[in-house]
Amino acid sequence: MTRNDIAAGAAALWLISGASGLAAPASSPYASMAPAAQYMMVSPEKEIALARSAAPSSISDKAEILVLGAHGYETAVKGQNGFVCLVERGWDADFNDPVFWNPNIRGADCLNPEAARSVLPHFRERAHWALAGVSKGDMIARTKAEISANTYTLPGAGALAFMMSKEQHLGSPNPHWHPHLMFFVANTNDAAWGANFDGSPVVIGVSGSDPIKTFLVPVGKWSDGTSAGG
Repeated sequence: MTRNDIAAGAAALWLISGASGLAAPASSPYASMAPAAQYMMVSPEKEIALARSAAPSSISDKAEILVLGAHGYETAVKGQNGFVCLVERGWDADFNDPVFWNPNIRGADCLNPEAARSVLPHFRERAHWALAGVSKGDMIARTKAEISANTYTLPGAGALAFMMSKEQHLGSPNPHWHPHLMFFVANTNDAAWGANFDGSPVVIGVSGSDPIKTFLVPVGKWSDGTSAGG
């Protein structure tokens, strides 16, 4: 995997942006939300299986599993280890990301306890807003208000997530991209993590004026243990 490959994949990812991209949204082939039914999976069982595939079974087998319902994420399986797995949709992207309303995005994600405490609430909030018909402009305004009021939850030390599913669909041209880990860090910069330096495996999925940075580290195997290739 070349450095250009990593950068191209990261640029296409729709990963959680926190409060980044609060300027006017960019143009996109997905200019508005599709009918809600298009964001739903065929069955809860299929969604549970995809969510579990985000992390090795040693983690996901005992994790809480969420599925998307008519009003947001609901617990389908109670967990035992503090991890939470779910399938994210495009609206978890940066507000300016062209995949924001793409109904085909399926990002299998498994968050550790700290990310579940601090990052998951933003996933839940976005899903609730989207399914309630809140416009992107209003989502931006609400997020700005949360930041101004210091009610926007920031991650503590050690917040990370697994995205190692062979079946993840993160957009074109390479929908599966690479299995990777995500680290959520508040109030930091790329240099502090060695991100985007030549030869560094650490890339940043989202940049901007947000208080949360999401650092991506590609790994060599999918969650089932098979090789991800070169």
